[in-house]
Amino acid sequence: MALQVRLAPSVIRGGDVTDVRLVGAADLAFVDRPVRGRPSLARAAVVLVSYPELEVVEQSVVEAPTAFPYVPGLLSFREVPALVRAFEGLQHAPDLLLVDGHGYAHPRRFGIACHLGLLLGLPTIGVGKSRLCGDHPEPGGVRGETVRLVDKGEIIGRVVRTRDGVRPIFVSVGQHIGLDEATNWVLRLCRGYRLPEPIRVADKLSKGRQR
Repeated sequence: MALQVRLAPSVIRGGDVTDVRLVGAADLAFVDRPVRGRPSLARAAVVLVSYPELEVVEQSVVEAPTAFPYVPGLLSFREVPALVRAFEGLQHAPDLLLVDGHGYAHPRRFGIACHLGLLLGLPTIGVGKSRLCGDHPEPGGVRGETVRLVDKGEIIGRVVRTRDGVRPIFVSVGQHIGLDEATNWVLRLCRGYRLPEPIRVADKLSKGRQR
């Protein structure tokens, strides 16, 4: 927790990316149940898709043991080591990275998207499926409707309706991008589903399913 507090000021919450050709997404799943005395086995998946076509260009999947326990708010220490190994298996680097998890929308403002973005030096966006902290009203029911996610008086993210009538997702800054720009990119990368297409592909790969 102290390390997260120390690193949080390193998060750059501004800017945008231009000339985007490759968009990356990272996700991780656990492929066995924890057994006392034995580390859990994680499957980390990173996918690169072309933009704007959103066709898979490259992917890397790594299985690795993780000994760090599950502690709410410390997800990145459990998952980042395996994800970094998956990134090492890529031949190309993304121009923009989406992470299945929160970024600045974190109790100490340093979620997994911030952690991974800082380590890799990439513009990064956190895409959370559920709220970790903060409060918000319900966004309108139409695709593109957004509301602010606020914690202790600070705007920490956006709640975004990516498809008519489906549950919203939680977008926050990871690194080297502004919140408005991150929200716009997430909507551009959603093609008829609740989750952005790169995250959908990475999610399937981490769970051992093909696209």
